[in-house]
Amino acid sequence: MSSELFGKVLGEEKASGNDISINPMNMEAHYCFMVDVTSCIGCGNCCVADRKENNVPEGQYRTWVERYVIDMMNKVYVDSPDGGEKGYSNIPIHETIKEVKEAFFVPKLCNMCDEPSCTQVCPVAATFTTPDGFVVVDKEHCVACGYCIQACPYGVRFINEETKTADKCTWCYHRVRKGKLPACVNACPTGARKFGDLNDKTSEVAKIFNSRSRLKVLKKELGNEPQLYYVNLHE
Repeated sequence: MSSELFGKVLGEEKASGNDISINPMNMEAHYCFMVDVTSCIGCGNCCVADRKENNVPEGQYRTWVERYVIDMMNKVYVDSPDGGEKGYSNIPIHETIKEVKEAFFVPKLCNMCDEPSCTQVCPVAATFTTPDGFVVVDKEHCVACGYCIQACPYGVRFINEETKTADKCTWCYHRVRKGKLPACVNACPTGARKFGDLNDKTSEVAKIFNSRSRLKVLKKELGNEPQLYYVNLHE
């Protein structure tokens, strides 16, 4: 089943090479996603692009942006109205905050784990990992049991209101297989979102990974081996 879907996607692709200098046929690639928290301005363009590219129903999100505000007492306030899709320029901070010590935005999306919990619990193997490392959902076989949603430690899965199947961010797998960047990466005006092959030493993500940049993954202690890295994320 999984190989059938992978073959279908592979058979439909035609590498364009317009957006990203990777070989989409390279099964040895180690794809990763990076988010530079210091560059994210919370504009919401990524959410808008993702909704349009992947036909995400209104009120549901494959990717969203959270705002973190820390007051002088080091109390942390987190909000994400409308998933951050409409930006934060007209949204006031929490009324109890008198003075802001620090504020930043943290985009959320699938962590594309090397050891995903979601694939282990799917009773029909509708959630699986492709040969090139992407965790995807075969909607033709998904029974919407919700096990994968419960198993995901990052809360990025949901039942799509229109398809009635499990859904999540796929890092725009259909685009990557054509040599293109994920839609949200293209839409980011500050370059906060980055995607590429860690095995390609000339790629931006490889240079960041091999530099002294402060990289962090979420919930590392769980052992899922997420491939979504945050640059300069607040401790």
